[in-house]
Amino acid sequence: MNWRSEGSAQRTQSLESQGQECAQEDRGEDVLSESLQLLQIEVECEHQGQEDDPAGGAARSSKNVQRKQRHWEKIVAAKKSKRKQEKERRKISRAENPGTCPQHSKRVLKALTKEKLLEAKHSGPRLCVDLSMTHHMSKKELSRLAGQIRRLYGSNKRASRPFWICLTGFTTDSPLYEECLRMNDGFSAYLLDITEEDCFSLFPLETLVYLTPDSEHALEDIDLNKVYILGGLVDESIQKKVTFQKAREYSVKTARLPIQEYMVRRQNEKNYHSEILAINQVFDILSTYFETHNWPEALKKGVSSGKGYILRNLVE
Repeated sequence: MNWRSEGSAQRTQSLESQGQECAQEDRGEDVLSESLQLLQIEVECEHQGQEDDPAGGAARSSKNVQRKQRHWEKIVAAKKSKRKQEKERRKISRAENPGTCPQHSKRVLKALTKEKLLEAKHSGPRLCVDLSMTHHMSKKELSRLAGQIRRLYGSNKRASRPFWICLTGFTTDSPLYEECLRMNDGFSAYLLDITEEDCFSLFPLETLVYLTPDSEHALEDIDLNKVYILGGLVDESIQKKVTFQKAREYSVKTARLPIQEYMVRRQNEKNYHSEILAINQVFDILSTYFETHNWPEALKKGVSSGKGYILRNLVE
């Protein structure tokens, strides 16, 4: 499957090529317009003063207007010259470095990110965060989960090939929703789906793959026809095989990250080893693998040293 259609690529290139020039020209035009408006206001004030004092104010007003006009003309000319020089500098830079990515304005970057995320909704892999198990979580646990959701969404926005995210079993009157609004700026404007429906009723069961460390099957690849599910739990509230048992209850396939296949336990003072990761760490692994198709690189991205594992090839 081609990730981007030809039309989408053309739209992206158009945004990239036009965005910088538009932003630069808009700023220049704003400065010029503001300067001329200020000059016009001052000229009108001088004329008003001349009308109020026609005998003594005419000569003085005329000189003041001319002086201010010359001053503003110099400013406007300097701005135009600076914009022209900057435009020439960018032109030369692009010619000398054709492969260099230009710096975009925030407006253009936001538009490009929005376009990528909306494309993922139609042609990208889908990831559900199952939030139907949060009713027994403490305020501290909910805060940690809200933070993980923020980091997961941030990683997805930065990805060159993003997933489409769906928060399922998520009610807008829940303590978790309130915590997400409190902790995450702009949460209500996130480009993702939020639904009260359970993931098992939202998608065909044969398309679901529940990712759980208790599964016997290692995840080998990411299938665009599948919907991957992460259990919305944090370390303090994890109970043995909760997500695995929930998947079995609905006869849904399960998979675990291939940590055992590509990593080995590293000796440490606490003799601590864990394959349980936060949802944003799991997502970082999935996202990196989807872009690189390299499990060692992906696992290195998401499995921190504190989990007690190290890549097998580093040991060898």
